[in-house]
Order: sequence, then structure tokens, then C-alpha cells
Amino acid sequence: MSAPAADSLAKVDTFIAPPCLGQIRVLYQDSDILLIDKPSGLLSLSGKNPLNLDSVHYRLVQDFPTATLLHRLDFGTSGIMLVALNKSVNGLLTKQFQARTVEKRYTALLHGHIAADSGVINLPIAKDVDHFPLQKICHSTGKPAISEYRVLERLTEPFATRVEFTPVSGRTHQLRIHSQQFGHSILGCDLYGGVGESVADKAYNADAPEPDITKMTSNSRLMLHATRLAFDHPITGERIDWICECLF
Repeated sequence: MSAPAADSLAKVDTFIAPPCLGQIRVLYQDSDILLIDKPSGLLSLSGKNPLNLDSVHYRLVQDFPTATLLHRLDFGTSGIMLVALNKSVNGLLTKQFQARTVEKRYTALLHGHIAADSGVINLPIAKDVDHFPLQKICHSTGKPAISEYRVLERLTEPFATRVEFTPVSGRTHQLRIHSQQFGHSILGCDLYGGVGESVADKAYNADAPEPDITKMTSNSRLMLHATRLAFDHPITGERIDWICECLF
């Protein structure tokens, strides 16, 4: 038997999630759907590795055996998620996601001070096959990806900007890699953070104070929270616009 190719070995995800003590909070419940608040540090779906069994889906089906997820949040991202409680509702809501009639908003803390009060990041995203599970910006093979942002507050402790993100598209790691390429990585980001933020900030704003590096890199979680979700109820047709408060 021949040995597996070296490039296939490089694609194996060796990540083991540490125990998550945070609890899922039910924001809304009826016979068809759930709206939940996912804690940071919890997988959306169980991983292939049996040590990564704990997840949003695994916990939910203990009490809601027919629950299915309509979308995912990254391991480190907290906030609002929509859950279907039966197959037909899953299908109806999936069509809304495909038609992009579901509105999403995220709150994030970014390294440094962003000069503009609002803007658009338009950079195509592709899988980085040599550095799984990373994504990369690729203008030749990447899929279109657009993120709108609006500054909510500029902070000094930590030296950061609180922003509201509206992802027009929904690519894997989109907000994280767009923030990095923008020169202001999301605080606490282990995959796309840490390098060049102070330099980029100085380029945007020559009067910006020198950042305290210890405060910029000491976050224990990804500072990204799914704050708002708006969609049409699959049965009643009522427009639901729910806000899940951000605690940072």
C-alpha cells in the first residue's frame, strides 16, 4: 500500500476544540424555528474527530431532535443563529438564504483606528489549498466577496475600532480575511490577525497614537459577534428582525 501524498496530509485538520463552558441561549422559539445565541468557543457542527463532538447542533438535538442548522458561525464567533425544527421549514428558509433575502449584521473590534467612517471591502476569496483551513484573496480563482462596514466607535483602551459589518456575500472566513487585508484584523483572530495593523493605521492616520501591543494581542476570544438577523418567517411570512446584544 502506497503512502498518502504529502499534500493530502497537509489538509488534515488537527484542531481539537477546548471544552466550551458557555451555554446556548434560546432567544425565540415556536413550533417551526429557534433563534439562539451561540457562545464563543463552540463549534457549529461536530467535527470528524470524535474529540470535537460538542457543538451547537449536538447540544440542540438533545432537546430538539429534529433541529437542523441553516447556517454556521465560526468556532470563535458568538451571536445569533437561525435553526429549523423540521425538514419543510429547513427547505423554505434555505431558499431565503440562497436568494440573499436574509439580512445579517455583525459587531467586531478591529486593531487600530480606521480613518473612514464607512466603506466597502471588495476582494475575491478562494480556498488556500496549501494552508488548510485558511482562505486567501485570489483575483483569478476567488469567488466574489463584499463586506460593508460602518464605524461605531474608536477606542483607546484597547487601541481599536468597533465596527458594524454587513456581509453582502457569505464566504468562509469572509469578515476575518477582509479585515486582515484591510489592514485592521479582528482582535483575537488566531488565523488572520496580528501583523501590520499599527503600520496600516499610521498610513491612514498620521496623528494616531502609538498602539500598546500588549493590549492589542491579549484577547482570549475572537471579537466578532453576530448581532442581527432579519428574515421572513417560513410559515406566517412575517418579517422577523432580531437583535442579539453584543457584550464587548
